Amino acid sequence: MYKLPYYQVDNQAEVIAFMQQNNFVTLVGFDGDYPVATQIPVKIVLDGEQIKLIGHIMTRTDHCAAFEKNPKVLAMFTGAHAYISASVYEDPAVASTWNYKTVQAKGNIKLLSSEETYQVIKGITDHYEGEDSPAAFHKMDETYIQKHLKAITGFEIEVTHLDHVFKISQNHSAKNKESIIANLESSGDVMSQEVAKEMKSAKM
Repeated sequence: MYKLPYYQVDNQAEVIAFMQQNNFVTLVGFDGDYPVATQIPVKIVLDGEQIKLIGHIMTRTDHCAAFEKNPKVLAMFTGAHAYISASVYEDPAVASTWNYKTVQAKGNIKLLSSEETYQVIKGITDHYEGEDSPAAFHKMDETYIQKHLKAITGFEIEVTHLDHVFKISQNHSAKNKESIIANLESSGDVMSQEVAKEMKSAKM
């Protein structure tokens, strides 16, 4: 990662909060020949000092086969990002850049049993569907659930290394930051506007 001291935060709770807000991750493994990846939502569980990522994948896939061979995986959490034009700097005769926030969680993946996978599916459905939703888990036919459960494998990742880069122009002057924010806010791009909000809310 492109890690510099001024792009880091000391408060791990801030990193965890970012992960929870951006929990649709890119999960990467290695099958022995090539990296493999999939994009999936995960649940972040704090168990004392331990961070766990819980989710599910389709069983008959290259990434599931890779995870069976090699349990070492990488989960990438990505937030809003935007091009930062040097044209708005006090001294514009320098390189433009890109602002972004990202977290990389490395760890060991454990593939779960059918019963454990059932609980994972129930948990994620209950989280997003209200008790009275027509798509609530308890309103699904059990035969339907068991039929589709055969194609799914739940997983649990114990995070062993957690790294982050929160790059939002911390190394620039106050005047540059004000100009960057104004430029981003004037953009029609939703992500640029989101980066502007993050810059304004950060203790810079």
